[in-house]
Amino acid sequence: MCDLLESHLNALYAVSRVLSRSLESKETLREVLNVLHKTGGICHGMFCLVDEETGDLQVTAIHGGDADPFESVRYRPGEGVVGTILKHDEPWIVPRLGDEPKFLDRLHVFQPELPFIGVPIHIGDNDPVGVFAAQPPAGEFVLVRHARFLEMVSNLIGQAVRLSRMVAAEKRELRDERDSLRRQVKGEHGFSNMIGRSHSMTTIFEQIRQVAKWGTTVLIRGESGTGKELVANSIHYNSPRASRPFVKLNCAALPDNLLESELFGHEKGAFTGAVSQRKGRFEQADGGTLFLDEIGEISPAFQAKLLRVLQEGEFERVGGTRTQKVDVRVIAATNRDLETEVQEGLFREDLYYRLNVMPIMMPALRDRIEDLPDLARFMVSKVAKQQSRELDITESAVRLLMRHDWPGNVRELENCLERAAVMSGDGLIDREAIERTGLAGLLQPGLQAPSGGGERRRAAIDFNDPNLDERERVIAALEEAGWVQAKAARLLGMTPRQIAYRIQTLNIKLRQL
Repeated sequence: MCDLLESHLNALYAVSRVLSRSLESKETLREVLNVLHKTGGICHGMFCLVDEETGDLQVTAIHGGDADPFESVRYRPGEGVVGTILKHDEPWIVPRLGDEPKFLDRLHVFQPELPFIGVPIHIGDNDPVGVFAAQPPAGEFVLVRHARFLEMVSNLIGQAVRLSRMVAAEKRELRDERDSLRRQVKGEHGFSNMIGRSHSMTTIFEQIRQVAKWGTTVLIRGESGTGKELVANSIHYNSPRASRPFVKLNCAALPDNLLESELFGHEKGAFTGAVSQRKGRFEQADGGTLFLDEIGEISPAFQAKLLRVLQEGEFERVGGTRTQKVDVRVIAATNRDLETEVQEGLFREDLYYRLNVMPIMMPALRDRIEDLPDLARFMVSKVAKQQSRELDITESAVRLLMRHDWPGNVRELENCLERAAVMSGDGLIDREAIERTGLAGLLQPGLQAPSGGGERRRAAIDFNDPNLDERERVIAALEEAGWVQAKAARLLGMTPRQIAYRIQTLNIKLRQL
């Protein structure tokens, strides 16, 4: 009897060690059965777990006999011996299995002449989540002790199943959240969210669609604020690498020594402060895309180091000797005139050709001013989401925005509209809200310069245009007349008294030019 107790204690210890090593249910349960066979005096064994979708018992692991295949074997609650154990939630001891009419022998594993013990597997005080069945050696006087031992094992298994299911549920939640974020990011950077109907932008959209399919290096050119980073995002998230990392680095933000460590990583002790090994941006982006913004700002000395990794996909971490190999697609961007810098010896010619495989030239906003209305409305809706309120912009405000040169391009337009939204208490961005942003040059275009100061004269306005409301008509006439009321009245076919009344009732603020 003491030998049996010692055998069971040793088996419990061995089972606990097996369960502590892994949360993979099937492999772990098979190893538990193997341990019980070697140390616990169990001849044949089986674990069945409840399928959470159907409620049936599914054979998960067995030991003994010809067990292939077994995963397709299922028992409904109340069906056979194990189904009955599940349904009634009680242990079952059979002195000789062959004498039990409920024994179905679907697995051809258990021996009819041996005893059989089955116990439910619980997680806490809830309904059973499975059944543990085994055959001890013959000997009816110790069956109760074996049954007690199986119950202790099933308690350990129940806790392992609980942890395994918790981890699996968390993995599902993380996977669902990851997939949701991927869909959201891809939607935000999809072609449908890129604004522009002008010929130059439709050409760029087609270039993005084509180059996104391949791993070609892309060089995005254009002034600051034209949306180069948005194009890089769109290329990556519509490419086969969309599920892999998208890593960004502004090359102008770091000096050469820090740039090398940031891109290539460093080994522990490579320099003061390198207290541990660190992967660089190229390693972080392995399998994905690396966006190098302001590539024209790097020094000629560092250009040689960058050229090697672009050509060969190889580099060494700072302070290291081991060559690292990566698969990274590079998208670079610059607002510099690289051709001139190549001629002047400021930018390596070989690096220029390595980067300039697929150039995309972003047009300035002033060169596609016909896209401004759509851009303005899109940005107003974006600001509305940020401010959690409804915002709208009037046609007169849009027309006013179209008279600006936009040296800061789309970024300047976005900042202007955000300021106008802040200054708009009622949520309507009109021309006065735009004027209050202090955007330089909005008043001068379209006015006749009183002293020959070189301001441009805007195209004539049709004051009978039905799309103009009364306030817009009066303001347009005043602007056309240089804010001289008598001239504006003549343009509108009014008397000076009538236009003065309109100015007062429409709450138009007069300007002195």
